[in-house]
Amino acid sequence: MSDAWSLALLLGGIVLLGASVQRLTGMGFALVAAPGLVLLLGPAQGVVLCNGGSGVIGAIGLAASWRRVRLGAMLPLVLAAACTVPLGAWVAARLPEPWLLAGIGAAVCVAVGLVMRGVRIPALRARKGAVVAGAASGFMNSSAGVGGPAVSLYALNAGWTAAEFVPNAQFYAVVVNAFSLAAKSPPQLSTPAWAAVVTALLAGAAVGHFLAARTPEHQAKRAVQWLALTGGATTLLKGLWTL
Repeated sequence: MSDAWSLALLLGGIVLLGASVQRLTGMGFALVAAPGLVLLLGPAQGVVLCNGGSGVIGAIGLAASWRRVRLGAMLPLVLAAACTVPLGAWVAARLPEPWLLAGIGAAVCVAVGLVMRGVRIPALRARKGAVVAGAASGFMNSSAGVGGPAVSLYALNAGWTAAEFVPNAQFYAVVVNAFSLAAKSPPQLSTPAWAAVVTALLAGAAVGHFLAARTPEHQAKRAVQWLALTGGATTLLKGLWTL
């Protein structure tokens, strides 16, 4: 099997897992897929592909749940993120690859750790909290592809239920990833790789939809968190090793 097809199969597997997770829980494509994509494609192209995949899966989920989006609550998050996305793209373009790998891995580990512990932060409440969370999320999404945990922490501190979180997280993923993609160049992939990515996104959306009605929410989230933590630690160690 050629290297191009081997890479395509690896990319497809990672994207399938990330897409299934995000369709299942409303967020998590980047947390699960970013470490693997970054290791395969490098920080720049891996993060861009994360932004695109997360946005596409968010759009697929949003098609059936857009009526439950709370635009008033989401506006401060989205506007704050729009302000910090360019800064994140600027930082990512200028950091050496080992430092960027280490930074992405550390960001994933810290973010997942905060979510797993259910940290309560008074600053992440009301409109002020939305602005803080949106700004942090926009920067992390553009620089490392992992903007979801900041929004998850905001939702936790704002007392959102799972039913409220999922459609709003999907809306946020579509808008903020569109901002992030606009600030970068598209990834340079071979035709087999693009075919594998597109197929995996569609298959992952179907798998996640199927599992959503059959998987207890707490079990799904815990599995996602451990997958993300493992991937983040691997990426961190790779960055430190290559410094």
